[in-house]
Amino acid sequence: MSARAWRLWSSWLGLLAVGLAAAWLRYGWIESDAMTTLCSGVHLDLGCRIRRLLVLGFLHDVYGIAALLATAFAWISKRPSVAWLAAALGMFALEMYCFQSGALALLFGSLRLLRLQNPAAPQLPPAREHRQGEPQV
Repeated sequence: MSARAWRLWSSWLGLLAVGLAAAWLRYGWIESDAMTTLCSGVHLDLGCRIRRLLVLGFLHDVYGIAALLATAFAWISKRPSVAWLAAALGMFALEMYCFQSGALALLFGSLRLLRLQNPAAPQLPPAREHRQGEPQV
C-alpha cells in the first residue's frame, strides 16, 4: 500500500477507533451496573470521579458544543487534521448522548475531511436558472 493511501485510510480507521472507544466508555463504564454500584458508595476513587466528570460533560452538552466549534473551525481551515478532529469530536458527542450536535459535526467534519483529502475532484459549475439563448417556458 502506498504512503498516500495509508494516510487516507488511517484517518478513517482512526474515526472508527474513536467510535469504538466512545462506545466502550458509554456502555462499559458509564452505564455499567458494576460501575454504578461501585460509584454509589461513600468511597469514590479516581475512576468514579472521572465517570462523574464524563456524565457532567454530556448533561451540560460540553461534547456537542466542542464538536460544533471544531466543525466551524474545520470549514474555515484547510487542514485535514482539523477536519478529522471535528469528525472525531462529532463521533464522540454522538455516542455521549449529544445526538443533534454530534450528528451534525460528524457529518460536516467527515465531508470536509473527504474534500480536503481529494482536492483535485472536479467541482460542478453553479446552475443557472435561465441561460442566454434558451427559450423560457
